[in-house]
Amino acid sequence: MKIAVIGQSLFGQEVYKELKKDGHIIVGVFTIPDKDGKADPLATEAEKDGVPVFKFPRWRVKGQAIPEVVAQYKATGAELNVLPFCSQFIPMEVIDLPKHGSIIYHPSLLPRHRGASAINWTLIHGDRKGGFTVFWADDGLDTGPILLQRECEVEPNDTVNTIYKRFLFPEGVRGTVEAVKLIAEGKAQRITQPEAGATYECIQNKGNAKIDWNQSAEALHNWIRGNDKVPGAWADIDGQKVIFYGSSLLKSPAADGQPLEISGASRPGSVTKAGLVLFGNDGNALLVKNLQFECGKMIAAAQYFQSSSSTALELTEEEKSFAEQMKAVWKSILTNVSMIEDSTDFFKSGAASMDVVRLVEEVKLRASCLLQNEDVYMNTTFQDFIQMCVRKLRGEDDAEELVVDYVEKNINNMTIKMPHQLFINGEFVDAEGGRTYQTINPTDGTAVCDVSLAQVVDVDKAVAAAKEAFEEGEWGKMNPRDRGRLLYKLADLMEEHQEELATIETIDSGAVYTLALKTHVGMSIQTFRYFAGWCDKIQGSTIPINQARPNRNFTFTKKEPIGVCAIVIPWNYPLMMLAWKTAACLAAGNTVVLKPAQVTPLTALKFAELAARAGLPKGVVNILPGSGALVGQRLSDHPDVRKLGFTGSTEIGKHIMKSCAVSNVKKVSLELGGKSPLIIFSDCDMDKAIRMGMSSVFFNKGENCIAAGRLFVEDSIHDQFVKRVIEEVKKMKIGDPLDRSTDHGPQNHKAHLDKLVEYCETGVKEGAALICGGRQVQRPGFFFEPTIFTRVQDHMYIAKEESFGPVMIISTFQKGEVDDVLRRANATEYGLASGVFTQDISKALYVSDRLNAGTVFVNTYNKTDVASPFGGFKQSGFGKDLGQEALNEYLKTKAVTIEY
Repeated sequence: MKIAVIGQSLFGQEVYKELKKDGHIIVGVFTIPDKDGKADPLATEAEKDGVPVFKFPRWRVKGQAIPEVVAQYKATGAELNVLPFCSQFIPMEVIDLPKHGSIIYHPSLLPRHRGASAINWTLIHGDRKGGFTVFWADDGLDTGPILLQRECEVEPNDTVNTIYKRFLFPEGVRGTVEAVKLIAEGKAQRITQPEAGATYECIQNKGNAKIDWNQSAEALHNWIRGNDKVPGAWADIDGQKVIFYGSSLLKSPAADGQPLEISGASRPGSVTKAGLVLFGNDGNALLVKNLQFECGKMIAAAQYFQSSSSTALELTEEEKSFAEQMKAVWKSILTNVSMIEDSTDFFKSGAASMDVVRLVEEVKLRASCLLQNEDVYMNTTFQDFIQMCVRKLRGEDDAEELVVDYVEKNINNMTIKMPHQLFINGEFVDAEGGRTYQTINPTDGTAVCDVSLAQVVDVDKAVAAAKEAFEEGEWGKMNPRDRGRLLYKLADLMEEHQEELATIETIDSGAVYTLALKTHVGMSIQTFRYFAGWCDKIQGSTIPINQARPNRNFTFTKKEPIGVCAIVIPWNYPLMMLAWKTAACLAAGNTVVLKPAQVTPLTALKFAELAARAGLPKGVVNILPGSGALVGQRLSDHPDVRKLGFTGSTEIGKHIMKSCAVSNVKKVSLELGGKSPLIIFSDCDMDKAIRMGMSSVFFNKGENCIAAGRLFVEDSIHDQFVKRVIEEVKKMKIGDPLDRSTDHGPQNHKAHLDKLVEYCETGVKEGAALICGGRQVQRPGFFFEPTIFTRVQDHMYIAKEESFGPVMIISTFQKGEVDDVLRRANATEYGLASGVFTQDISKALYVSDRLNAGTVFVNTYNKTDVASPFGGFKQSGFGKDLGQEALNEYLKTKAVTIEY
């Protein structure tokens, strides 16, 4: 279709890019004029593509459309107007003109929260559900017919920014593009908005954002977060307006602090080490992390009474030179300011959030000083900014600086920064002897970077650091609730860096970027949040004992951390496997030495950086890239390691178990190989069985420990099933995993690719029917075709051994042979996962009871969750990841009996 994009912002830019990618012709982009000499991102993108860009300051005057403006619009010949985000009022002459009309994105579930501040009011009202609507444009009152809607959960501490970044932006882009697709296909709906539940709220601005203190703590929290960061909820303190940011409800009594009188509040606030505690009229409390004054300066709320106490530093000549360099940087950013004075305010002079990122990078280039974005927000004048930088350079900023020698790459429309050294005792260090090796990008076979290669002496250093942190450091003495707060902070930092982590995961492991973002990284973040919540809920029990005399005894149990834990993880889900084990390990109060797979170390090292920045004490997390034969073996043998968690092959798992027993009888948990059966009965929902059957094999290009290693398909539907699977396989796009439309990326490394080729050749030699695939894709990198074998007999190699790749193995069974197909499905030494598809609930329960596997999926597959235990039977290992049961793998139980 010929489309006119009318709007602005990064959101508009992304919608524009996706529409072009879908093959639509963008006949014109209509956006706002340049501001302070800077073009809107949508305009910049369109101009780069040579698309006509129009920057009208307005479309109408005194309620009438401007003829010249409308004429220029008409000349584009648009068949549809798409308004992804538009702050201008567009005349109905333009809205109604195209053949297909106009559609608008609105960030609420209409008819609720009509108006320009919809996200704010979703939070202010404490809605549990949020979302967005794409609707057919009307006269500007957001009452037009609904085309589509998508909803999401609103988290208790969401702000406008967090819900926008997590859902409204990424899903909103996808939803808007999907709406255009529906229009092009003639499938678009026009659902009249109901009047029931309709609301229209005012635009939030500084004038109406003042806090009304006569409310509950929850209502105050909702007001503050609903106005965070724009326009900012404020109150009068000491005669000036102070804006509150970063609110969260307190579930436990607040710590004692210094009282702070607030105009209109029923009781004073309390400035504590954690921040400013505020109280509702119900007696409950909330915590605010940051404050901003009328002058624009932002401070940590905990520093309120110290905010003006620091004296100015006298700069050395070298520091004066740095200040002059930074003055030139400020001038290059603030192009509308003639001269940078000490009093020049960064934001009042026109700087935006992207300028903050640039400023942080400019400082890094000119000095060994790593800033956070918040450092700029809290030091907005040039003088305060220089003083802050100099304090950091002198090491006088309270926090010890983390020095990272990054490898940087411009890729996936971002600059990724990858640590590449070992992480031991809170520092990135070279391996003993400076040993390194190259990591390889499986997409094209080129080198990504040199990574430090750990030696035995490095293992000993890391274990010693972990032992000291556990026995002598603050981690071992830390209140469990404080430990949970640190893990929550770590999860937040991972979320802030999720796009970077997903990009690193893609170039390191070959994961398709969209899957890496959602699963590899997304579930890792969820895992740390889940176990953060367990930190202060680990408890023992009281036990009545009756045999001892006299019968005046009190017995209780305590759950205690084990100590130094080693974790060894595989290469298929590098970050997620780290999270599954490390989150439970840390939540239980242990310290960890982790060995990532040698071929995929990069997200583990980035995780180490984020863990340090989150405030985890030195020695708590240690990361050692290296070989299994050297690093893994030393961890198995080390006398100070008390627990080892391993995910990998059964062969290596057996070796580790033996070494752990011989060395010091370490506690061990093993998640090993699998050959998971999936039984598909003829009474299944065929569409779902096809979709889930495909996913069970080809998800993450088959590099999935619970992949369905063998499908048993009832004979009467075999041919139909195979035919439809082949049709779906042909639709799969094989290619660059950073391309958002790619379905199937490269295998992880060359040796694995070679094994897949050999595996398929064995299947052909044994007489299995190769329907498609079975070969390496002829292109750079380690690509392997999705493969289907059918009529596979029980005695064949490929029927018994897992491929760990995109290879579907199909066998058949006859109608009524339920017990026989169960016997065949269980005739394996593995027992990690299994599945069954049938619409007969009795049959589903009968089969699930008899499948000998740690996980049974019924009418679904691959549906793992952070709250559900995960682990295998037989030679697939023992012990659990995820869920409450995972904590037991990293705890020991002590019984205490008292006679009274």
